[in-house]
Formats: sequence, structure tokens, C-alpha cells
Amino acid sequence: MPVVVSDETLELVHDTDDATLTGVSLDCDPAVPGPREFTAVPGGWRLVLPRPALGRVEYRLALSRGEETEVVCDPANPLRVGTAFGDRSVLELPGYAPPWWLDAPVAPGRMSPMAVAGETADDVPVTVWTPERLADDEPAPLLLVHDGPEYDLLAGMTRYSGALVEAGVLPPHRVALAHPVLRDAWYSGSPGYLRTVAEAGLDRIAAAHPVSAPVVVVGASLGGLTALLLALAAAPRVGGVLAQSGSFFQVRHDDSESGFRYFGRISRAVQAVLDTRHAEHPLVVGMTCGALEENAANNRDMAAALARAGHDVRHREVDDLHSYTAWRDALDPTLTDVLRTVWCSEGERP
Repeated sequence: MPVVVSDETLELVHDTDDATLTGVSLDCDPAVPGPREFTAVPGGWRLVLPRPALGRVEYRLALSRGEETEVVCDPANPLRVGTAFGDRSVLELPGYAPPWWLDAPVAPGRMSPMAVAGETADDVPVTVWTPERLADDEPAPLLLVHDGPEYDLLAGMTRYSGALVEAGVLPPHRVALAHPVLRDAWYSGSPGYLRTVAEAGLDRIAAAHPVSAPVVVVGASLGGLTALLLALAAAPRVGGVLAQSGSFFQVRHDDSESGFRYFGRISRAVQAVLDTRHAEHPLVVGMTCGALEENAANNRDMAAALARAGHDVRHREVDDLHSYTAWRDALDPTLTDVLRTVWCSEGERP
């Protein structure tokens, strides 16, 4: 398994007596620097990398046998992490620590499914998490999460809410987990999807579960773009947003994404936000992005533009990449600060 051999390098060793192996390579994010091909050594294969400016590295091994290649988790590394594309091995570098709330007591809750009909060809499924202490008809703040099922499974969203409610850091609130049925089509600046959620969606949720404060919207990647566009469209009913590694595509930064079917629609929507000079309804905006991510430059541009327009922006770059674990680890303090600012009076904040 990988070993940190110094402050400057990482050494990865694949011990094996498999004589059929013709090559071993590292399968990981391109932002991780260094070579990918292992060198054959007695008893296995070895790769030395420069130590990346990251707290953790997700990876797999590509094992070649002639023309066949098998991509697997590292059999010598017991640490695994779930991703939207399957499990990965993970190396946690010295200094990395998971968020405190993962091991904290959690307020129990219950799930209620519903569906929102609007301008989209398919209904938008939404599952609402409610703390047990709240009655269904009791007004409470609402957190709306795009890619909701994945955020909950892979980033612990309702565990985060339950832990911070139990700790008294956040008031009791509901979490609406929106399901991405047609993700690329919906989460790419689709006017029909944005109107469906901003109008019928918020109305439908509020009819079943009264909302007592401005809504806060969350999303990552294309979902981060969608969360911001929705918040801008639905303000002041929506008062805050967390966009993590938002796909704020611009022609000058994102030529590698230009082949994406909805690139033009996204880049036009992004440019309209960048060109806005005055916010009629200022939002509380949290943004997180890996400092080494491909999306880092366009996130910096978006943070600067939103602040220039008068929004209250908290932009934080983290030592991780484009993954649900990175987004999980950045929820506190960034989302916590957004929620407390939007939902709590000044006297209730620390």
C-alpha cells in the first residue's frame, strides 16, 4: 500500500508474485502530479510520486496483462471510499482528519417521499428528512439539496444536519433531497427545471412541511451551478446557497469541457451572472472548491463577481479534489456559516 516516505514524496508498492502482469499504473485524478507507470522491482511493482498538496488521494490500480487491463482497488490498502463511480482506495496523508460530526450524536429523523410536477417531462422526486422532534406541520427552516440521494449516501448530508441539530449548532430543520432523474439536462441551466423547482417545487414542499425561514440550496459540480442559478432566480424566498466545485464553465477556462452537450447553455448562464453588477436580493453564498481542481479558476471568478454584485460570499479553497468526500469534509464550517447567517438572528450566532 502507499507509504509517505518523506515530506516530498509518496512511494506506492504493489507486492505480487503474479508473473502474468505486464504493467501496473496509477488510476487517479489528473491533478495528482507525477508519473503513472509503476516500475517492476523484485517482488512486485513500485512508483514514486511527488507529494501532492492534498490531504488525501483517491486512486485505483490498473493491472495490465498483455492487451487486457483490469482496474481494481489496491488490495493491500484497507481504506476505501464510496464515489458516484464506485469504490476507490484512499490514502489519508498526515494532517488529514475527517469532520468531527461523523462521530457525534445525531438527532434521529424520518424520510417522506414526494414528487414535484412542473415544466419538466418527468416529475422531480424529492425525499424530505425531518427530525423526529418536529411534527410534519410544524414550521422549520429548509435545506434543499441537489443530487440529494448521492449527497446523503456519499457525503452524509442528513447525518451532518442531525449532528449539528443535536449539538445545538443549528436549529431543527428539514432537508429536501432532490433526485437527479435527468441530471445533465436538468443541471445545465435548464429554464424549465429551474422554474419547476423555484415555483412548484418550493410550493409543494412548503404545503406538506411549512417553511419558517429563507430556504438554503446546496449542490456540487453541475449541481453547484444549478443551486446558484436556482437561488438567484428564487430570491428572496431563497436566502442562501452552498455551491461546491461549481461547474461555472467559461470559454476561457474550460475548453476541455466544450464538447459537453450543454456547454453553450451553461457558459451563457454563467456569463450572465458574471456580468451582473447589482444584486436586487443579495444572497449569503458559500463556495468550496479544491485548490488544484480544474474548476478552481472559474470558481474564483464567480466568487469575485458575486461579491462585486453585493452578495455575502464565503469562498474557501480546500486541499482535496472533485469528490463527495471532499464536499462532505467542507460542509463545516462553510455550510454551517451560511445556515446560521440565513436562519439565526444576530444574537443567536456565536
